[in-house]
Amino acid sequence: MFNFIEGGVTAPQGFTAQGVCASIKPSNTTKRDLALIYCDTLCSAAAVFTKNLVKSDTIAVTKKHLKNGKAQAVIVNSGNANTCNADGYDKAVRMCEIASDVLSVKAEDVIVASTGVIGEILPIEPIEKGAEAMRGKLTKDGGTNAAEAIMTTDTVKKEMAMTMTLGGKTVTVGGIAKGSGMIHINMGTMLSFVTTDAAVSAEMLECALREAVEDSYNMVSVDGDTSTNDTLAIMASGKAGNAEITEKNEDYRTFVEGLTEAFKMLAKKLAADGEGASKLLVCSVSGAKTKEDAVKVSKSIICSSLLKAAMFGADANWGRVLCAIGYSGADVDVKKVEVSFKSSKGIIDVCKNGAGIPFSEEKAKEILLENEINIIVTLGDGDAKAEAYGCDLTYDYVKINGDYRT
Repeated sequence: MFNFIEGGVTAPQGFTAQGVCASIKPSNTTKRDLALIYCDTLCSAAAVFTKNLVKSDTIAVTKKHLKNGKAQAVIVNSGNANTCNADGYDKAVRMCEIASDVLSVKAEDVIVASTGVIGEILPIEPIEKGAEAMRGKLTKDGGTNAAEAIMTTDTVKKEMAMTMTLGGKTVTVGGIAKGSGMIHINMGTMLSFVTTDAAVSAEMLECALREAVEDSYNMVSVDGDTSTNDTLAIMASGKAGNAEITEKNEDYRTFVEGLTEAFKMLAKKLAADGEGASKLLVCSVSGAKTKEDAVKVSKSIICSSLLKAAMFGADANWGRVLCAIGYSGADVDVKKVEVSFKSSKGIIDVCKNGAGIPFSEEKAKEILLENEINIIVTLGDGDAKAEAYGCDLTYDYVKINGDYRT
């Protein structure tokens, strides 16, 4: 039903993009740090944002622009978060005006976002010059440059493209994301821009977006810190030719399922590239009384610094899993809990009925030395399940964040 393909944010019909080095941080002379994404038609659009009370002014501007459910372009920079600045709102508005001029769209149809250091004044001149350098140069191949431009401490670009069928028409979804640290997403420093050529009303697009984030982006945690700038925005051009989705019908359900799978792919890429990370951790919880309990347990485990450190050391310290379950706030009978560790090297059971069982430490270590670990938890209390995504905690996390501003 859902087919992942090569490409990113420009894969759907109507979209082009580009990214350049604007030297927003004077020390940066090579890395792309400014991106534009454009659609040749006005799109249905929606977004969800951080629930942190401290927010970048870019969020206030984007919220205002999306009140009518329409957008045609995105301008986004890395290197500076434009957060906690007296002139932050004016700078965010100015960025939209810059994109408006370069792309010949209305300023109020521009989504704006920033990421980087908090509390430093955003220099607008490099953004003006960088955007001007992209005039007439947005292309279908430029999406990968845009993906690089939004990176901060990320070590790899995060891109995704997939197709699905709606009403007999092939619909494409594309996206890029950034995020490596300060990630404990609760959508109510993660940015993601998603495009689709599906025909979807603005109302249904927002509903679909909010449903899809629950089992994907909202299940990611790298370090327990919720960013001030989290923004997930989506634009739908309608160029696929499917009957417009205006109600929660079968096509709507398929669209939500597809978005969820697309977001999960990007979510795993974010978790795997956590600051200093050497392993992707996937915690699969089943047998919970309620979905809420399953979510609480899976995220509690993923967020445990002790468990994350144990995974870094390839130590099958299952007691840390039980500990995290115990303080998760979920309604759990701990005497029914079962825990296993799984990777490409196999699977090993380490806990049954809330107690340890004999297992080979050598086999467990072999399993946990792989770069993707699945922590499998069965609660035995019901039928609800959830899956959360995180990473191990390494020495490099402290190194990166000890001198982040310099």
